[in-house]
Amino acid sequence: MVNSFEKIPARERVIVALDCDIEEAFDLADQLQDKASWMKVGMTLFYANGPAIVYALKERGFKVFLDLKFHDIPHQVEGAAYSAAHSGADMLTMHTVGGVDMMSAAQRGAERAATEYGHDVPATLGITVLTSMNDAALAETGVSRAMADQVVVLAEQAKRAGISGVVASPQEAARLREILGPDAYIVTPGVRPAGSDRGDQSRVATPAQAFENGASHIVVGRPITQAEDPAAAFEAIAAEL
Repeated sequence: MVNSFEKIPARERVIVALDCDIEEAFDLADQLQDKASWMKVGMTLFYANGPAIVYALKERGFKVFLDLKFHDIPHQVEGAAYSAAHSGADMLTMHTVGGVDMMSAAQRGAERAATEYGHDVPATLGITVLTSMNDAALAETGVSRAMADQVVVLAEQAKRAGISGVVASPQEAARLREILGPDAYIVTPGVRPAGSDRGDQSRVATPAQAFENGASHIVVGRPITQAEDPAAAFEAIAAEL
């Protein structure tokens, strides 16, 4: 299926994961300025610094993927999404296992904040199954479906909820693109350049494979942030694409 994100330059679809402290985050941002477009702020960085880290990265010209994985009753998640959108985040996440009502509430919160504060509505993404999990780990949670089937079931719920798309492994991206259509965000962590250490990721692919499979954006962390020269590592990935 045609992927409408293919019209965007590939380097603008690479999200650099800042899973570090604020000093290192700013150092990496400075090295990657005018190269990368997106930075991911996860729990480690956000819980230590709050919305200020989003403001600072936005001031440097980056788009911010605020990956806090909301999972609570709909009322709480609506408020969380409202606050995240208020901060200026361009992309935010929630767990799809929270259900359709919870995801719909997140969408309402994001839209309300965008209207009130004059921001664009951020992309709202549902986490399907964490890319660190394999079939055995999923089965231990009580899920009897195969990994690929569970991801599809959760993605279909995200579509029903009216959110922008999902987060899934690059191995599931092709099937999800068929289900969700050309305009859905399909953001894939678990991306490793050929020959890189997998780290704690189980379901991985190279950057090129992820895009070929239909990903709208890829998330790359340690292969860039722990490289001797992060800017050169980013450029090498961009060149591959």
